[in-house]
Amino acid sequence: MLGPISESLGAHTGPRMLQRWSASDFAKNGQFIQDMAGPIFALLAPKPGERILDLGCGDGTLTAEIEAAGADVIGLDVSAELLAVARMKGLSVKRADAHDLDYVQEFDAVFSNAALHWMQDPALVIDGVARALRPGGRFVGELGGHGNIAAIATALRAVVKARGGDPAQAVPWYFPTMEEFGALLSGHGFVVREMALVPRSTPLKGDMHGWLGTFCRFFFDRFEEPERSHVLEEALDLLRPSLCDTQGRWTVNHIRLRFSAERGPS
Repeated sequence: MLGPISESLGAHTGPRMLQRWSASDFAKNGQFIQDMAGPIFALLAPKPGERILDLGCGDGTLTAEIEAAGADVIGLDVSAELLAVARMKGLSVKRADAHDLDYVQEFDAVFSNAALHWMQDPALVIDGVARALRPGGRFVGELGGHGNIAAIATALRAVVKARGGDPAQAVPWYFPTMEEFGALLSGHGFVVREMALVPRSTPLKGDMHGWLGTFCRFFFDRFEEPERSHVLEEALDLLRPSLCDTQGRWTVNHIRLRFSAERGPS
């Protein structure tokens, strides 16, 4: 749902790997994102009458919960497929790039869950968020933190390197440390109220094939068949020893960076 390299909050400038999203695949393989959103939603604590921006809203599952709390919420994303599902839920959503926010002091809060790590120019995004918030407004979110899905990222880099490519260009994700992200927020006029790295092992309801097909489509789409199938099997072989148990059950090792910050008065 969600990023600068993707159709979900896509890159502002320069070349990009295109991540396409399937609404049905996301609903099947991304349910854990909503299932584990309780703590970050509680940190947002939306109030009736507040105007809130859901940045990287995807299919609108959490947007609907914010609306149900009585807030006036608008969701932004770049995935037309996911936004179509959100609109079917009767939500107010807009296709827009998080790097090009044009709101000025319109919101009491900006919320983002599992989206910011897709955005390759976080300083530009945070600048737009600060501009969109009213003085004293809050920015609450959760993204992948440093070390998030490390085994998966390493396996994809290894596959690229084995084919003579540049492993540094293999994956698009931005997984900052608390110090790095905290400095970005402070540099754009935010006062950090809460921040934590949260390790979270996530058992998959399906298999790793489905997870990779949903969240790493940008990676596999660059290969033509039959090489694409070979690349997928290579990645699975690399991941199996560390992420699959003897019963064939897969786990993804997430490390989430959860934060709440307040926009300064100026």
